[in-house]
Amino acid sequence: MPVISTNLAANSALRYLEINSTAQSDSLAKLSSGSRITSAKDDASGLAIATTMSSDIAVLTQASTNVQNGTAVLNTADGALSNISEILQRMKSLTAQAQSGTASTDDLSYIDAEYQQLLEEVDDISGSANFNGVKLLDGSDSYSASAGVAFLVGTDSTDTLSIHLDGADATTLGISGTSVTSASAAATAMADLDTAISTISEARANVGALQSRFTYRGDVIDTSLENLEAAKSAISDVDLAAEQTNFVNAQTLTSAAIAALGQANSMNQSLLKLLQ
Repeated sequence: MPVISTNLAANSALRYLEINSTAQSDSLAKLSSGSRITSAKDDASGLAIATTMSSDIAVLTQASTNVQNGTAVLNTADGALSNISEILQRMKSLTAQAQSGTASTDDLSYIDAEYQQLLEEVDDISGSANFNGVKLLDGSDSYSASAGVAFLVGTDSTDTLSIHLDGADATTLGISGTSVTSASAAATAMADLDTAISTISEARANVGALQSRFTYRGDVIDTSLENLEAAKSAISDVDLAAEQTNFVNAQTLTSAAIAALGQANSMNQSLLKLLQ
């Protein structure tokens, strides 16, 4: 029934214009952001899952950095222990030289002078080996505590790897106060050095085992990050091809609704011509 007091066609065209315009705006927001979920109404459950995954990804990214830091700590400690091991080998050689039977008193004093310098160097190396200002091998800092230092290497606070490093100073190694001023003193020092060398070798073996474990854990974290990012992408990232199609469809419908609204608005004027 033709009427002029209420333009039903215009109201209908306006409603569809609003629907199509909103769909076009939503598609444009997704295309410009690259995300399929630009607001909670797009996919409430997907948003919750993606948010949890984002949290896990952030924690695992830091865990990966923690693994690298732990590896750096172990590399630093191993480098210092390697130097100490070489010094102990040289010191043992000096004890053998002092027991040659041909060394004079002056020779023994010269040999002992080098021996004492090397003994001090063991303390210097163990005292100066540090990471980020924390000493590693002096036997008094957190790494030497029974529990060691824990590194978070997962998404749970209990998922940690601990680094424990025993002291490597002369006192801890049992060679403090030794000398080679005589053949008998050199013999005693040689026995103490054998124990110290064994201790350093064991410490390096433990460090090596931890290095291996940190390396494997780093690989696991990298794989987990890759899988989580792929899963999050599948949930939250927009399919550009599909969304571009949706955008073009909404754009076409919006243009049609605008044209229809224009026609509907002109209908009343056309009806008025009946009164002329």
